[in-house]
Amino acid sequence: SPRGEGWRWLEQAQADLRWARHLNEQGAYYLVCFLAQQAAEKALKAFLYAQGEELVVGHSVRQLCKRAAEYDTRFRHYLNDWGVLDSYYIPTRYPNGLPDDIPARVYNLQAAEGALTLAEAVVAEIESWFAATGTKGEAPGGGVG
Repeated sequence: SPRGEGWRWLEQAQADLRWARHLNEQGAYYLVCFLAQQAAEKALKAFLYAQGEELVVGHSVRQLCKRAAEYDTRFRHYLNDWGVLDSYYIPTRYPNGLPDDIPARVYNLQAAEGALTLAEAVVAEIESWFAATGTKGEAPGGGVG
């Protein structure tokens, strides 16, 4: 079901977020920033799959948020804030995005905590939507959707 597929994506987003928190405690800030972006991306994809979209492509949190706003206008309010996470998709992983340095040295606690805060907001918003509209793989009203 679309809702079941959405739930699978949300579960992975939640797992990414848990690992991001753990890695933050270990000081792997560049990985925290990347996983925060991934958690937000997957949470938004969860919402889109739950709407019945069959193939959700792209990695931009901002663009996925814009698509989500086509189903629920409240997502328009998050475009700019959540879109900041897009800046963590590539530079956190590849040295060629950072002249004369590497991600492991550039990203710090402040960046990681900011990324975590944004990702937590995205995941919480999607969790709230799922909670308000039914549970896990079920459609509202208890039937399998």
